[in-house]
Amino acid sequence: MAKYSYELKKQIVMEYLNGQGGTKFLAKKHGIPNHSQIQWWIASYQKFGDNSLMRSRKNESYSFEYKLHVVELYLSSEVSYQELALSQGIKNPHLLTKWVNEFRIAGPDALRPKKKGRKKSLDPKKVNTDVTQAEDITPADTSEERVKQLEDELLKLRIENAYLKELRRLRLEEETLLKKQRESSTASEENSN
Repeated sequence: MAKYSYELKKQIVMEYLNGQGGTKFLAKKHGIPNHSQIQWWIASYQKFGDNSLMRSRKNESYSFEYKLHVVELYLSSEVSYQELALSQGIKNPHLLTKWVNEFRIAGPDALRPKKKGRKKSLDPKKVNTDVTQAEDITPADTSEERVKQLEDELLKLRIENAYLKELRRLRLEEETLLKKQRESSTASEENSN
């Protein structure tokens, strides 16, 4: 993805706001392949001002709970990634896409913070220790892990349930609308006869 300077973004946004052309015209004029990028800049500028057009040099870190909340909002509503990003103050809507896709593939655990750095390698001196020591080691208590796993599963099921309820509500609305249309069309046929 091409990186655009703050000055170019600001110039294009100001041209749009001053009525010097639409997003498609400005995209063609400035050689930007996708006019939706300009739409995002405009919406972001209108919501957050000049700072939204500047490239951030620091990586924002979001908590597990916040990521889960945003994913749940996306799955239970009919908003686009861009609209949700604007409403939540997230500058990069592609981040939301990543979170939702990871959640769909691996569940809530995919949204947890990842450990950074290299994994510790085994020390060859410790590997060749006495076999009797290995037998003395007792397995770690996994009850805490099991609780976490069950909580994650419960959360996933709650989100899925909310999604299915919303889907059902939308289908019922659609059926009601179709029923009203049928009734009005049969009523108009009876009136014409």
